[in-house]
Amino acid sequence: MQTYHIPVMTKEVIYYLDCKPGKIYADCTLGGSGHATAICEKIRPNGILIGIDQDKDAIVNAKKILKPHLSNTRLFHGNFVNLPEFLSESGIPKVDGILLDLGLSLHQIDSSGRGFSFRKEEPLDMRMDTGSGIKAGDLVNELDEKELEKLINDYGEERWARSIARNIVKKRGLAEIKTSGQLAQIVCDSIPAKIRSKQKIHPATRVFMALRIAVNRELEMLSLFMENVPELLNPEGRLCILTFHSLEDRIVKRKIKEMEKECVCPPGFPKCVCNKTRLFRILNKKALRPGKEEIEANPMARSAKLRAAERV
Repeated sequence: MQTYHIPVMTKEVIYYLDCKPGKIYADCTLGGSGHATAICEKIRPNGILIGIDQDKDAIVNAKKILKPHLSNTRLFHGNFVNLPEFLSESGIPKVDGILLDLGLSLHQIDSSGRGFSFRKEEPLDMRMDTGSGIKAGDLVNELDEKELEKLINDYGEERWARSIARNIVKKRGLAEIKTSGQLAQIVCDSIPAKIRSKQKIHPATRVFMALRIAVNRELEMLSLFMENVPELLNPEGRLCILTFHSLEDRIVKRKIKEMEKECVCPPGFPKCVCNKTRLFRILNKKALRPGKEEIEANPMARSAKLRAAERV
């Protein structure tokens, strides 16, 4: 049986979530349920896990993996921004810990058939939730050249965004770009061979990431979630977030730092007028990275960063 996903930095996640028997935790990105299983084992016998994922495949998998813990779990299909509604539906006002793992699952890359992998010939879909609207193929074939360049540059931080966008428009003028394999080849052909030979990652990595972010509105959803998360945690409740690229990490880092501050009045003000209160205490000033052994065992962990904070 193929592995659905290998969880990243599980020991560190459990440590910073401070999982204890009888407490309530929310794993808002179930993936392969590896983190969820570890949480359930720590909160027995009467703790509760709220499990969420926008990919229906992950929910189906979770029902199998978490079968020994189903009496302690509440599973929901949806985006993590919907956590308040799911908590209300469960009769739970706040939780003692929240986990977000913002990486792709191994299943999505290898077995979903949705075009997440640039090494396969699959339809250009890239939706986490197949019930949602726009697909990657829609963006590739419908955005104008300037819009494509901006998307690839802003979300993929790709140096060759202009050349890639120009070639996408040129190729789709001949025939619709339908598959991940077609797109990957166009990207490769848009980058000079000398540059490609020196790159440590596949030339299409950043373009595929940019499209996935746009299709799933990932940065928008994360920013919205970070605005509301303090109200979802009990005092001393923990927030743990695993990010896998700089744009995500920047949002998380900036927002946690902002919520740790007590006063944001300009320097020199004789008296505080902002009336801001401290919401979080940062638990790790510098993002944690996976160790060498974990990266060797699971290369998908190499870009992971873990940030944790405690509600005050």
